[in-house]
Amino acid sequence: MPILSLRNLSKRFGRNVVLRDVSLEIETGKTLVVLGPSGTGKSVLLKHIVGLLKPDRGEVWFEGQRIDNIKERDLAVVRENFGFLFQMGALFDSLTNLENVAFPLKEHTTLSAVEIAAKAQDCLAMVGLPEAGPKMPGEMSGGQRKRIALARAIAMGPKVILYDEPTTGLDPIRSDVINELILRLQAKLGVTSIVVTHDMNSAFKVADRIVMLHGGVLHFDGTAETIKQSTDPIVQRFIAGEAGDDELAWMKKA
Repeated sequence: MPILSLRNLSKRFGRNVVLRDVSLEIETGKTLVVLGPSGTGKSVLLKHIVGLLKPDRGEVWFEGQRIDNIKERDLAVVRENFGFLFQMGALFDSLTNLENVAFPLKEHTTLSAVEIAAKAQDCLAMVGLPEAGPKMPGEMSGGQRKRIALARAIAMGPKVILYDEPTTGLDPIRSDVINELILRLQAKLGVTSIVVTHDMNSAFKVADRIVMLHGGVLHFDGTAETIKQSTDPIVQRFIAGEAGDDELAWMKKA
């Protein structure tokens, strides 16, 4: 049984159709990378997985339970199985790094303050920042803030980690640190990872499987090797970072 299953998922905002009949099964303990141009529904897909958005049509299943139609209080329990690394980290500037990592533990567990602090410290150590706890997010570099946010994402012991553009704004070296952490957490914690990214180096390094959304539909589904070998012009242009005629049409009119 897949840990997650999206069945004929469709979503529109006004006249803008973002997802069209998307079906996808996600294997337990694997890393799925989701590619696609901006505005093709990648982040919308993540929000459906954790119930932040409801589909217009279709279903979302987690561990054999349909979750897109359950009550909010039941969905809150399901969400404890998910960690979310936001694109910009989304740390609380008024809290120390340790307090940021401890925040979900305080909100959603009955652990003592001592137990929470110890667990938060363990999470910081897991991302290679054991000394960062007393410092504030503003004292850290961009890459370090991403790692602290990742420590917070794993604090509740999630079964699934969702990464929304985890290497955005980072130089190639810091980006690779994040890639290594994704691989390390998959191996050490046995988590299932879903990574939305435009970073092809990252995609090729961490993916067990790659899917590509284009025009709201699932345009490609395969491994890193098969996407490299694809002759599909849409796939190849995306990998190469080359604009097509559609993207350049406005220049001909200017």
